[in-house]
Amino acid sequence: MPRFVVHEHWASRHHFDFRLEMDGVLRSWAVPKGPPLEPGVKRLAVEVEDHPLEYADFEGTIPEGEYGAGKVEIWDRGDYWLKTKTPKEIRLELKGKKLDGDFTLILMKEERGRKQWLLFKRKKGYF
Repeated sequence: MPRFVVHEHWASRHHFDFRLEMDGVLRSWAVPKGPPLEPGVKRLAVEVEDHPLEYADFEGTIPEGEYGAGKVEIWDRGDYWLKTKTPKEIRLELKGKKLDGDFTLILMKEERGRKQWLLFKRKKGYF
């Protein structure tokens, strides 16, 4: 069963990192306002570089001068079931302590080499 993890990250700007175990890495998105807990709430999710699978268990402080310097804590984690994956849409069911239910990432646009997605929780029975 593939895993997901959400890191709360106090870097130059406070944000959350949403990560999915996929294709041998953690695919990662920075979510400035945090993942949505309620259906219909849409959040910007900016795709960032993949991380190694071992990073799923990381908590600590990244030292000043290094990329992503700041405190990192695990905000939520769990398993997920992939429902659909295309280049422009990823649908999944998350089973974590805080994030539980059907979620979707939809590619909106690519700007300055960064893909910008919408992350939202779907209402029950939407799939």
